[in-house]
Amino acid sequence: MLNEERVILMTKMASYEAGEGKKSMSLGRYFRGDYISIQLLRAFFCGTVAYLLGFGLYILYDFETLISDIYKMDLFVFAQNIIIWYAVFVAGYCVVTYAICACRYARAKKSLKLYYHNLKKLDSLYHR
Repeated sequence: MLNEERVILMTKMASYEAGEGKKSMSLGRYFRGDYISIQLLRAFFCGTVAYLLGFGLYILYDFETLISDIYKMDLFVFAQNIIIWYAVFVAGYCVVTYAICACRYARAKKSLKLYYHNLKKLDSLYHR
């Protein structure tokens, strides 16, 4: 005989596995620190590329002024400002990434905890 409660629970779990569960299960394989450190490393490299692209576009946009003033400006101060802005940009990007990944990981763990609870409940329904 089909147990209606089991069918409802299995349907709910199958829909979770097909949707949100895919991402949550892939996050659940990692420890919290490992997941966040991997994401921070990716954010560092992506932030560096984004800063270099933005800086390159700024240089191309203001190229005429830069070339005309290059002999008048202090290149050491100019390079120091570039490095400071780079550090601020990447640090801010990494802080935002940390906050987002920590929330995402906590949500995934909570969701997986409910999923495993439903698995145990389904198992107990089979043994009844």
